[in-house]
Amino acid sequence: MSEIQTYIQAFQFNRTKTLATLAEFEKQSSPLEALAFRPGIGRAHAAWQFMHVAITEEVFSTSRLLGTDPAFPELVERFRGGSTPDEVIPSNDEIRETLSWARTHLLATLATFSDQDLEMIPAAFAQRGWTLRTVLQVISWHEAHHQGQAHITLNLYKSKN
Repeated sequence: MSEIQTYIQAFQFNRTKTLATLAEFEKQSSPLEALAFRPGIGRAHAAWQFMHVAITEEVFSTSRLLGTDPAFPELVERFRGGSTPDEVIPSNDEIRETLSWARTHLLATLATFSDQDLEMIPAAFAQRGWTLRTVLQVISWHEAHHQGQAHITLNLYKSKN
């Protein structure tokens, strides 16, 4: 198995945890209310956390690795890193669909690389000095990080209700 395939397996495992957390939101008496809950003033709601995971994968798989435009420009503006979470809460179905499409795009992009490319520094990451290997590590860490934030947000929501 190639090293890139090993990263892809990690992405797949991480996604099972993200989708399991999203499923827990669906079990709440008011899933949209749960997704909209903010753990503190100015903090992001879980819907933003989930969509941010998807949009980050979309941006990495398009503009950052291929130099192409992301497929969801309106969502990129709302959910990219540094954006301010708004009060328009996507449904669980919208979140699942966006996660799925972004993952499809990421896998298609990764299929254009081989293990011989892992030490290459993509142009979008030249200033950071990130190799493709580092980018794959960041993508894996990023989903786990935000899944954890969504998970704790759900626990805080449940403790308040």
